[in-house]
Amino acid sequence: MRRRTPPPPSPLPQRDGVDPVRVRLPAGGAWATVRDHLVARLSAGPGVIDAMLDEGRIVDGGGRPVPRDMEYVPGMFVWFHREPPDEERVPFAIDVVYRDEHMVVADKPHFLATTPRGSHVVETALARLRRQLEIPALGAAHRLDRLTAGLLLFIVRPEERGAYQSLFRDRRVVKEYEAVAPYDPALDLPRTVRSRIVKERGVQAAREVEGEPNAVSRVELLEHRDGLARYRLVPSTGQTHQLRVHMSALGVPILGDPLYPVVAAPAAAGDFRRPLQLLARALEFTDPVTGREHRFVSPRVLRAWPSYEEWAG
Repeated sequence: MRRRTPPPPSPLPQRDGVDPVRVRLPAGGAWATVRDHLVARLSAGPGVIDAMLDEGRIVDGGGRPVPRDMEYVPGMFVWFHREPPDEERVPFAIDVVYRDEHMVVADKPHFLATTPRGSHVVETALARLRRQLEIPALGAAHRLDRLTAGLLLFIVRPEERGAYQSLFRDRRVVKEYEAVAPYDPALDLPRTVRSRIVKERGVQAAREVEGEPNAVSRVELLEHRDGLARYRLVPSTGQTHQLRVHMSALGVPILGDPLYPVVAAPAAAGDFRRPLQLLARALEFTDPVTGREHRFVSPRVLRAWPSYEEWAG
């Protein structure tokens, strides 16, 4: 099997904990210049690429500014920093639960994305932790939805990232979640929910379809009162929005869910009220590098349980 050659190191430093964008010029292109390819490939407004080139913000592997007329060379790499979008600061802390020379386990608040993507770049768990802990090489081993709070595993050394990511790929991590949702006395619990979930690009909500199950979740009732219940959720697969879809399908959608069972209008920027009542409560695994047995538990409290009025307000 042919081993893939790793890309060269970036000549640009991180900015606010965010890596520069790396673009590799593909073979077989019909572009005369690097500029022509970037204009065709990137979703930038009229004149944006030209302005970046003129200002020296796009560089080659040696850190030299790329001129407008640089010849297109297949396989060449260029780097640049995107201008970050206007982001509303998420006014909640991300806490470090555990740290050693190999990994960091952090407790992410609601509304904070895991890694830079789309309109969430600087205000992400990864970028914040890189700045907070002064670990530029820190990488995420897995992700949580932006609206879900709880435990995330980050890797300190890039050469060890594959070993930790394989824990999640090979389902060697026990993940426990907690949710607050309506109580239905007719719902027979505990139970294991199995279904096939698909998530289409450009469509906000995932959906269940006929076919071989690819999503499996254990749902248990912990306690209930006043028409609400606290549930323990243990997924053995990792489909997008899996727990949210399964809870909605059971007739007890998680409180604060803007997608299930009905897609709601987007919340205004800076509206941090009524967070989704879903928490990644625990992570348990054997460290693939040190062999240590780990179990981490988030101390966070889902606010709708002790005080529904406070959460709803």
